[in-house]
Amino acid sequence: MTIRLGYQIPNFTYPGVPVEDLFDTVAAQAREAESAGFDTVLVMDHFYQLPGIGTPDQAMLESYTTLGALASATSTIQLSTLVTGNTYRNPALLAKTVTTLDVVSKGRAVLGIGAGWFEREHHDYGFEFGSFGQRFERLEEALTIIAPMLRGDQASFEGKWYTARGAMNNPRLRPAIPIMLGGSGERKTFRLAARFADHMNIICDVTDLPRKVAVLRERCEEIGRDPATLRTSFLVMGMVGETGQEAKELGETIPADRRDRAFVGTADQVAEQLHEKILGAGIDGLTINLVRNGHRPGMVARVGAALKPLVAA
Repeated sequence: MTIRLGYQIPNFTYPGVPVEDLFDTVAAQAREAESAGFDTVLVMDHFYQLPGIGTPDQAMLESYTTLGALASATSTIQLSTLVTGNTYRNPALLAKTVTTLDVVSKGRAVLGIGAGWFEREHHDYGFEFGSFGQRFERLEEALTIIAPMLRGDQASFEGKWYTARGAMNNPRLRPAIPIMLGGSGERKTFRLAARFADHMNIICDVTDLPRKVAVLRERCEEIGRDPATLRTSFLVMGMVGETGQEAKELGETIPADRRDRAFVGTADQVAEQLHEKILGAGIDGLTINLVRNGHRPGMVARVGAALKPLVAA
């Protein structure tokens, strides 16, 4: 499994689209991405819209219900979250959920997972948030349960946070379901990725990317893993306009704290930037969102046509 060209859908607020047509708009983007040569469609695992994209009261679909529906709306593209908040679900239940998605989609599920970070969601929904260190303790315990279950093994574990007593996971379609970690933590996330993951989606400022790539390789080497077996991708906020003027206007909406993760221009201009700054830093693949205009028919296809040559095998 690898993600060479992913399309993330982080926004479900589409002007002029009523709620009854909301999922149809999401599915249309997924089908357009599939036709345009993207290999993976990803949705966020959140309950509120994120700061910098919108306000908490704006539309946010539950991720795994959405992915299950997208399994029927598509036929070849991989389906994943970017990424599942570990704190929102019991790990054995999450393994069962992802495995069911794999069966429903005929072998297209990827488990994307991270430690969780959005405190307001935890507070409002009644999930325990805990400290930074506690969330990573929980993630490590969860992966200790999830990883064997995704391989078809029974999981038994007595930990500080989670317990599994011979948890079985049937039916299954594939010998194993791939695991992707998402994040940027060099000491915790990268060590867990080296131990458990098939893929690492690095989320960081572009200026930090070369160091992140180097440290991830070090974490693999520390446990005797060939770094080449842990493929990588990078999440891009795409402010892509059909014209230079539209791109400029989109760029003016970027929050200050996300400017070093956003790329502004026409599709061809953004492709040129990504080739130099992301793939040139040693990243294997790209995941892009078009948070402002991805729902506009033709935008995903336009971006896919520009990006696909960059990651073609």
